[in-house]
Amino acid sequence: MNPVRLLVVDDHPVVRDGLIGMFNADPAVEVIGEASDGAEAVNLARAFTPDLILLDLRMPGTDGVTAIRELTCLQIPSRVLVLTTHDTDADVLPAIEAGATGYLLKDAPRDELLRAVHDAADGRAVLAPSVASRLVDRVRTPESSQLSPRELEVLALVADGATNKRVASQLHLSEATVKSHLLTIYAKLDVNDRAAAVAEGFHRGLLGRRTTASARSPNHRN
Repeated sequence: MNPVRLLVVDDHPVVRDGLIGMFNADPAVEVIGEASDGAEAVNLARAFTPDLILLDLRMPGTDGVTAIRELTCLQIPSRVLVLTTHDTDADVLPAIEAGATGYLLKDAPRDELLRAVHDAADGRAVLAPSVASRLVDRVRTPESSQLSPRELEVLALVADGATNKRVASQLHLSEATVKSHLLTIYAKLDVNDRAAAVAEGFHRGLLGRRTTASARSPNHRN
């Protein structure tokens, strides 16, 4: 049986070195290359067509999800196993939708990671327990409780500290419409105010990483 031909992609050299050292100790895995961002990963995949690409998500330059989409568009047959520290909906869902075969977290035990590499290379779906739970919850969540694209835009601006007036100006809406959107957001997120909506938005992965401004400003009203 031929070893799994593996490409390791992570922007941290220490992480790459640790992963490569671990896989080199497994005779059933052959590390054929390493990359520090998504663009380099796509180029190496085009050149060497590895069986599996072990891919981080958040990297400078071309991120992991963009790389997965490019691999799919280029019809490169390499499978992708995401290995990251992030398990929010905003990270998990785009990666799976883009075509990732598996999604693991970096705190996964060594044996689990080795097994996942072989399973993913064979085309079997591999999901961290927390990721699997998120996907199940997503499927079970009624559409009526999910924020619309416009509501997500409003929530994102509120998280950045925008007043209702500023949100209205940026989205070309009336302030009354913004207030209506906020009330709908509160109902869907089961909260009572702006601060709680922002906190719940981060908790659910609907918003990006928390910033200083977003952490201190959501209570501004108008």
